[in-house]
Amino acid sequence: MFGSTAPTGSLAIRRLGPGGSFTATPARELPFASILRHALPHPFLSGEVFVYRLRNVPNIIRGLWRIAAARVLKISHFYGTLSIVKIDRFGNALDYGIVSLRVVTTAGVNFIVDAFQNTTEVENFKFHGIGTGTGNEASGDTALGTELTTEYATDNTRPTGSQTEGASANIYRTVATITLDSGTPAITEHGIFTQAATGGGTLLDRSKFSAINLTGANGDGIQATYDFTVNAGG
Repeated sequence: MFGSTAPTGSLAIRRLGPGGSFTATPARELPFASILRHALPHPFLSGEVFVYRLRNVPNIIRGLWRIAAARVLKISHFYGTLSIVKIDRFGNALDYGIVSLRVVTTAGVNFIVDAFQNTTEVENFKFHGIGTGTGNEASGDTALGTELTTEYATDNTRPTGSQTEGASANIYRTVATITLDSGTPAITEHGIFTQAATGGGTLLDRSKFSAINLTGANGDGIQATYDFTVNAGG
């Protein structure tokens, strides 16, 4: 019996975002139409993401109209944008897109003013916390409603995010992968803090969004991308 064989195989390529991230949200300030595309439901999404975004519309609108008004009136303003990708233990990623558009806290802006006086270090805004609180964001927030503690992969420790400038010079971006090792939380909130230890630190921005269910025993987690955008105007 005669014949020959040759090696066979296949190649799959997946393009990741800046820094090896999963999110498809660009590292630049988005035109209004692009914000809508990355935040609201549309026919080209997978069924699961479409349904999630539909549930999350009230959380988007709560911040979106303020940003729209400031842009139309050319008023100097700043705001936070949170994008979330759910990641399972096998590395499979589900990109929910932009889940929140909010203003920063009073405590956050006070901390920034103190940094100009060299009494605080603004670069400490790099620690990502998540929780299960369901109250809407408010400028007076100083903590998450109900932050996770021992569910974090390192108990009572918020993951440290990367720190980069977005493609626009007016954007500060921090990205963190937050994995769990216990619990089954339905996370609904995220915050940027100045310290890793839970239960303290200054809160820059709190974002509330529709529930994302995670199972710590399975090693579930999220990749959180937070953009702090500062716009000139007058």
